Amino acid sequence: MNFIKEILESEKRLAIPIMTHPGIEALGKIVKEAVCSGEIHYEAIKYLVDKYDTFAGTAIMDLTVEAEAFGTKINMPDEEVPSVIGRLVSDLESVEALAVPNLSAGRIPEYIKANKLAAENIKNKPILSGCIGPYSLAGRLYDMSEIMVAIYIDPDTINILLQKCTDFLISYCKALKQTGTAGVIMAEPAAGLLSNEDCMEYSTKYVKQIVDAVQDETFAVILHNCGNTGQCNDAMIQSGANALHFGNKIDMAEVLRVCPENIVVSGNLDPVGIFKQADKEEVAKATNELLNISKGYKNFVISSGCDLPPHVSTENIDAFFDTVKAFNNQ
Repeated sequence: MNFIKEILESEKRLAIPIMTHPGIEALGKIVKEAVCSGEIHYEAIKYLVDKYDTFAGTAIMDLTVEAEAFGTKINMPDEEVPSVIGRLVSDLESVEALAVPNLSAGRIPEYIKANKLAAENIKNKPILSGCIGPYSLAGRLYDMSEIMVAIYIDPDTINILLQKCTDFLISYCKALKQTGTAGVIMAEPAAGLLSNEDCMEYSTKYVKQIVDAVQDETFAVILHNCGNTGQCNDAMIQSGANALHFGNKIDMAEVLRVCPENIVVSGNLDPVGIFKQADKEEVAKATNELLNISKGYKNFVISSGCDLPPHVSTENIDAFFDTVKAFNNQ
């Protein structure tokens, strides 16, 4: 199935909120169990695609699994998303000594298992894998604050690190593609802290390598950058990704105006301020406003601006899908 073609040819406004945590909670499981077990991860995806009128199922957006594979220490609370502890590399010597891991490292096998189970057992909807982007991964290995300085004072070292991150992500995305999923949502939020020029140099250049290696008519790359406030729009477009996913800080009307009509544009309801903290009436209002802003753009898919955090109410998710349904029935 050509995932992108089906979106662009749809007569209805499709919805793909990035969510897995509501499924984890519905199963009576905790975050720590889901990010360590491919079976629980898959069951959460399946629960949500069966329950909701989402056009596609999405894997957990875990921005630590690749860093852990490289050897980074991870903090893994029971009920919160995992986080990186400390830095793994700090200079040219440590970066040059850093080995690119294989796909048996850390929790990578469990994530591949979750995607394989989902692709094999969910036949009525596409499944979208997830991975981190190269600059965001490099920042987790080098330290996010330190890499922002190092791209100016030691760019050669950072480029070596970025190439190692990219080589690993190409290998990982090829494995995800082989599971039978329809594409991968590549989370590159740290690149949103850069200027467009720096984003081109330290993110897009490497993202494009991954796109060129895995994207075809059977597998899409969806580039997610929720850190971008508008200054990196062109850099995202230049990545060559079939689809671009934006965070809630972006002006979606402007994005739709500048993005080519053959690129799917998606976003950008606030996952915390709207989905988690607002009431169902406010969710419906925000959803309806975004649907009207995007009216006339066939390449738009309504979504959350990032993955839904733990403990979003069922009422708010229902309000989102009910509003999309009512809009399509007009």
